[in-house]
Amino acid sequence: MNTLGLVQIVLILLCTTTISSLNCNHLPLQQRKVIKNSLQLLEKMGKKFPRQCLREKMSFRFPEQVLKPRQKETVKMAIEEIFQHIFHIFSKNLTVAAWDGAALEQFQNGLYQQIEQLEACVTKKQTQYFWSKEVNRLKLKKYFQKIDCFLKDKQHNLCSWEISRAEMRRCLQLIDKVIRKL
Repeated sequence: MNTLGLVQIVLILLCTTTISSLNCNHLPLQQRKVIKNSLQLLEKMGKKFPRQCLREKMSFRFPEQVLKPRQKETVKMAIEEIFQHIFHIFSKNLTVAAWDGAALEQFQNGLYQQIEQLEACVTKKQTQYFWSKEVNRLKLKKYFQKIDCFLKDKQHNLCSWEISRAEMRRCLQLIDKVIRKL
């Protein structure tokens, strides 16, 4: 490889690092925008909550204490994990839901980009601190497993997806409240 090519690669890496660190400084603002957009997309992707699904409502009980630690880095890690779980759920058998495909794809892309941004902003030391709080991680896992099992038990029918969509709306609203306080 010639010297000019090597210099170009180094410059690109330096610019990328600088841009990433700048984005990390504005992470709460970016997250608020992404959450606002995600909430709009959740509304757009489906219609009003079907009346026939009201009798099937389920309480999943989001573990709010995972978003109340003292350190901001721990909150970032919890939010990253929540976004990963939401992305995972909304990447499954969605054929019965009959949602707006473009809105769903935008929703998934927004979550994915936010996960990437959070991963870039959280250091390894912070990751180790969060994983030492295994209880919080397990609470989140249990919460999202309930939703996943609910979808499977209902064979991913329309009502199970609509109930899950409503639950994800509540989850994103809780995250938004926490981000506003940071």
